[in-house]
Amino acid sequence: MRITNNMIINNMISNIGRNLARMEGYQQKMATGKKISVPSDDPVVAARALKLRTDVSMLEQYKTNVEDAMSWLEITESSLKNVGEILQRARELAVQGSSDTATTEDTQKIADEIEQLKVQLIQIGNATYAGRYIFSGFKTDTKLLNDDGTFAIDVSNSESIMYELGIGDTINVNVTAGQLFNDGSDAEATKVGKLIQNMIDFIDALKAGDKSQISGCITKFDDDINNLLAIRSSVGARYNRLELTLDRLENDILNFSELMSKNEDVDQAENIMLLKNEENVYKASLSAGASIMQISLIDFLH
Repeated sequence: MRITNNMIINNMISNIGRNLARMEGYQQKMATGKKISVPSDDPVVAARALKLRTDVSMLEQYKTNVEDAMSWLEITESSLKNVGEILQRARELAVQGSSDTATTEDTQKIADEIEQLKVQLIQIGNATYAGRYIFSGFKTDTKLLNDDGTFAIDVSNSESIMYELGIGDTINVNVTAGQLFNDGSDAEATKVGKLIQNMIDFIDALKAGDKSQISGCITKFDDDINNLLAIRSSVGARYNRLELTLDRLENDILNFSELMSKNEDVDQAENIMLLKNEENVYKASLSAGASIMQISLIDFLH
């Protein structure tokens, strides 16, 4: 086969172009820090990267869910703590009011304080987190209690608000109105819950000066406090579980992020070395090409 100058020059240009393309590839990796720019660069790395990115995104969403659930339970625990303080104060006042030394004036003052505690209890029943009523079951956009202490909505104890913490792993974050305000029974609209009713009965007994009924309220408050302690224990156990779950998710995110980095990120030290090699090859090809371009038949005719 006859080799012409045109063929030599075309091959030279083609080879220089390939060398330049390889050098540009290493420059692209150095600029982006990634092994691939498009899936066709390495389909195996691209497929693994897609899977790892999906896993990390899912773990981050679970972490967000856990943090949101923890905030919900923190607000719930704060509200329950306030309820406990109200009940404890009401019990102390019931002990004072049942004393034989308590005068009518004393019981009236106690009744005034209990009235304010009842109002505070109603406000706690309408506590919110991020604009959602925490004791209203699924009806988080509707307040639980009316100003007179009656339930504004029907709430079933089965209305559990669940957060997803992982694949097949969920947790209930809410305390229903029935569990807290109605001694474990479902809450019915227009009805007064047991917790509020005990306050009302205590106020009536104080105003009537009935020491026997006042003394009976001590037992009612004891029952309410015991129910509250059981609820707070459940909330605390769930919060502890969320803390452990959050630690696990943070470790998983760290581990998967490391795997993702190993899969996608380029070794810059190695990449720079390869880039320098390609630069030398490219310069050598340009130098060789320049020599070829200068040679022609005219150079030998003189």
